[in-house]
Amino acid sequence: MKRLIKISLFSLLIISLFSIPLLAQDQEIVTIAVGGNSVDSAKELANMYMEKNPETNVEILETPSSSTERLDLYLQFFEAKSSEVDVYTVDVVWPGILADHLIDFNDYGAEKIVDKHFDAIVENNTLDGRLIAMPWYTDGGLLYYRTDLLEEYGYDAPPKTWDKLEEMAATIQAGEREKGNQDFWGFLWQGNAYEGLTCDALEWVASHNGGQIVNSNKEITIYNDQAIKAIDRAASWVGEISPPSVTGLQEESSRHIWQNGNAAFIRNWPYIYSLGNSEDSAIKGKFDVSPLPGDEPGMSASTLGGWQLAVSKYSQNKEAAADVAMFMASEKAQKYRAIEESYNPTIKSLYEDEEVLAARPFFEDLYGVFMNAVPRPSTVTAPNYNEVSTSFFQSVHSVLNGEQEAAEALGNLQYEIQDITGFEIK
Repeated sequence: MKRLIKISLFSLLIISLFSIPLLAQDQEIVTIAVGGNSVDSAKELANMYMEKNPETNVEILETPSSSTERLDLYLQFFEAKSSEVDVYTVDVVWPGILADHLIDFNDYGAEKIVDKHFDAIVENNTLDGRLIAMPWYTDGGLLYYRTDLLEEYGYDAPPKTWDKLEEMAATIQAGEREKGNQDFWGFLWQGNAYEGLTCDALEWVASHNGGQIVNSNKEITIYNDQAIKAIDRAASWVGEISPPSVTGLQEESSRHIWQNGNAAFIRNWPYIYSLGNSEDSAIKGKFDVSPLPGDEPGMSASTLGGWQLAVSKYSQNKEAAADVAMFMASEKAQKYRAIEESYNPTIKSLYEDEEVLAARPFFEDLYGVFMNAVPRPSTVTAPNYNEVSTSFFQSVHSVLNGEQEAAEALGNLQYEIQDITGFEIK
């Protein structure tokens, strides 16, 4: 794998060199590393920028779609102190990992515009007072529910508490099985031992007022009564309202069960909304979305996801690169991506924009979710976040599988995190 990554790095450097047209000597070049589904829209935004700023040539460098491979590639660029890439697209959990290699956007005027973005995302991207990444688009966990089944079984609204979800899921599951669908389940989520379980489990813990694993003061908080209650609750779903196989499900595997019409509720990300309404979907026009439940009404929590734009401190064109990044994170650029490609903006006002809502009406339901999104402790535990997250989801997974009780698992987990980070236990 290392050899393949190194080969791909060399290839990318060659591509970047030979893809640049002959330019005027005074024209600055800004290269942006982009991967996955964002490549096409990034090219459009680059063209929009160059129309207004002909003195700058913006080049797109395509990177692996896999976020793991992309991070490995970035680390190679940074280790080499390479100036080949100026702007990097950065996952929401990477700012702390990459902070030492990134500029502070506050030095380039970002403090004048950053208040337009969701506070939780700005907080996530800020380390020791340095704004090391500009919010580009966001994500958050949502509860999808079958509107037709809620109506059929006498419910007029989605659940606001976990107790109510358990009741509704069990009732609908029993009714659908009586009608002959033995494959029907009440509630689906992502229980495999991977980063997705960190997202789900953080939502359970935060929605029970159990903290965020590690707080902003670098204190380990995961071992508390409310966190234990949350994880024990989730374990009780397995084999009851959720299939035994839920401990192996990820986003796509759970979505397929849901989209085939075999669940009343699912926790997933915003991207499955449009897929659920595709022509071949068994649930087209039969579902809606709401915030996730809480231990009490009003305690909903949604794990923060999404991508950011960061500028390398090794760039030879830092000012131009920062300007490009701030344009791509601007209201104009985010509105374009929201309307054309259904990306969730990080700018609050766009959730009230008439043109955006006409194109993406369900965005209106997402505003409250993103306003209250819970960041993973990636910045505060940097550069050890991956180890902390792995310890967390493995501990939770052991409870879901019945190998440990939540109290034992979280009690041991706090010491594991202490060994990794050196932080104090609260």
